[in-house]
Amino acid sequence: MDPSLVNQDPQIMSGALCFAGTRVPVKNLFDYLEGSSSLETFLEDFPSVSRQHAVAVLEAARRQLQADASAA
Repeated sequence: MDPSLVNQDPQIMSGALCFAGTRVPVKNLFDYLEGSSSLETFLEDFPSVSRQHAVAVLEAARRQLQADASAA
């Protein structure tokens, strides 16, 4: 995934994949959505992540899933 969107550093959040420039794990976004919370709720709870950034990560994840499905 694009390093301008996410980063992974063993010294930040124990190496969890985080939104670039934040300490917010990407997993939190998926957990919120899986738990029936809205994107709005996630953004309210994690103000260091912009709507544009969250949507870009979701779009990148969608593209990666489609690429993986096509390769299978």
